Amino acid sequence: MDDVAELVDRIWRADAAGMLGALSRRLGDFDRAEEALSDALTEALKRWPEDGVPDSPAGWLVTTGWRKAVDRLRRDAVGREKLARVAAEPPPEPGVDDRLATVFACCHPDLAEPARVALTLYAACGLSTNEIAAAFLVPLPTMAQRLSRAKRQLRERGIRFEVPEPQEYAERLPAVLAVIYLVFNEGYLSSGRSAQRHELAREGVELARQLAALLPNEPEVAGLTALLELHHARAATRFDSWGRIVLLEHQDRRQWDETTMERAALRLRAAVRQGRPGPYQVRAGIAALHAFAVSYEATHWGDVRALYDRLYALDPSPIVLLNRAVATRFALGPGPALDEVDALGDRLAGYHLWHAARADVLAALGRTAEALAAAERALDLATNPAERELLSRRVGELRRLLPGHQGPDL
Repeated sequence: MDDVAELVDRIWRADAAGMLGALSRRLGDFDRAEEALSDALTEALKRWPEDGVPDSPAGWLVTTGWRKAVDRLRRDAVGREKLARVAAEPPPEPGVDDRLATVFACCHPDLAEPARVALTLYAACGLSTNEIAAAFLVPLPTMAQRLSRAKRQLRERGIRFEVPEPQEYAERLPAVLAVIYLVFNEGYLSSGRSAQRHELAREGVELARQLAALLPNEPEVAGLTALLELHHARAATRFDSWGRIVLLEHQDRRQWDETTMERAALRLRAAVRQGRPGPYQVRAGIAALHAFAVSYEATHWGDVRALYDRLYALDPSPIVLLNRAVATRFALGPGPALDEVDALGDRLAGYHLWHAARADVLAALGRTAEALAAAERALDLATNPAERELLSRRVGELRRLLPGHQGPDL
């Protein structure tokens, strides 16, 4: 029974979007699809231990869910009108289009961005409400209410679970790209301590690849896909055996996935040739400079810095300028880098990575006591456990550099 429960959970995580999308598209109602699939999962836990696991578990769940939905419609006075339309149709089959249809529906422009991301994590990636609440650092009831409100908005506004017509891409595509990027980042940052988070990063890559296959002439789709592939190519080296973050400069480049890197580079070059630059293409270009450098020290830091200037022109964010300052440290020296970091203090004083970057350049200038104060402030502000552990180590290293250091580091 435990093995079956584990299998059912794995199938849900692997193809939640395909199954929910297949049912939602046919029923035209996310809540009904979710309810039907929940009934099917319960049925699987009862029947599979005795009958055996079917050859196509996801297909079985969708078919069973479809039959459960039809039964509910027959019993539901509100649903009888819909029953005449759907009951005679054959059960749906989950597919790639359903997966993307779920993402497009979750990224409807009428939904606020937090709701888009949360709903995508739930419907397209199979995370539980509890897991999403933990990812957003909000109480479980708050996240449950947010998801319920988002699903109600979809239902009330008649938002269908289908890949939109080409003329609608321009309106929804930016949100789809942003959500896929956030899904990947949610898994990428935390994957060292959780296998599930690693799967979430992989899910982001797969969603991007499927979107690239659907929209082969959209350079920003190709740019995002190349960006995620370049990052994912070094996933095996981002955490050590203790689950601790390994910074780029210390990663073993021999373990990076060169095949994925080359595929991403080809994808990026094809996108750039279209002559329609965008922020994801530029970010992928920065990632490529890091990926194909023979060492951290040999990275073309001047080119990295120049690309951050281009990115800022497309996405004028102080975070972009902070990342450029990191490149400035290696391209021009820690002095100019500190000037750039300090110039952002009025906008990023509450951001832990601003303090962490400031600590690094201060340490490079030999101003250890100031670097320690900045690192401690970064640690105070950080919330992600993996980042906190890394910053704790940095604080300990800086304390050991101070004259007269004695006793424990923390």
